[in-house]
Amino acid sequence: MFDFLSGYDLLGAFWVTVQLTLLAAVGSLVWGTLLAAMRVGPVPLMRGFGTAYVNIVRNIPLTVIILFTSLGLNQTLGVSLGSQDFDTINFRLAVLGLVAYTSAFVCEAIRSGINTVPVGQAEAARALGLNFTQVLTLVVLPQAFRSVVGPLTNVLIALTKNTTVAAAIGVAEAALLMKEMIENEAELLLISAVFAFGFVVLTLPTGLILGWVGKKVAVKR
Repeated sequence: MFDFLSGYDLLGAFWVTVQLTLLAAVGSLVWGTLLAAMRVGPVPLMRGFGTAYVNIVRNIPLTVIILFTSLGLNQTLGVSLGSQDFDTINFRLAVLGLVAYTSAFVCEAIRSGINTVPVGQAEAARALGLNFTQVLTLVVLPQAFRSVVGPLTNVLIALTKNTTVAAAIGVAEAALLMKEMIENEAELLLISAVFAFGFVVLTLPTGLILGWVGKKVAVKR
């Protein structure tokens, strides 16, 4: 029944999807945390930038952002991200686009966690002489991260599925292989079932494991 799969690198395509997800997840966590710090910071200009970035990027379709990284950054401005290989450039551009988009949602998740930390703790830290950066990194963020494991898990699962948009600029991940197989094979239902199962395998354990972790590390108030 599944003999048609033998001519395709199915595992390789899903491995590219995993790489996209992991790299974009790390980048989004870093940039999203910085955006959240800007949004709660004392500097009006930084708060304005963080707010504008989140509100604008969240309302732009991911496909537009991914295409902009290829057509705008690479083909128009000549940004190659340190590589001359076409496939590597597209992969890195896809990661950049996913980070730019996903970090807006990470920012809001972390900001919601920051809002759960009692104001008195930050005031007590400032009374001890800590500056804003120290209060944020030593007191607020450690508690905020423990509060938002669940929301960040949802963002990670959404990111895993959003990697399919990278096929728009030729990244050889699962969605691009699925498109090729549908064009070449007369097994639409089986192909769809195989790729649906593949994404379930990627996302379901992630949700279950991180959901368990979220319950274990949740701050008891």
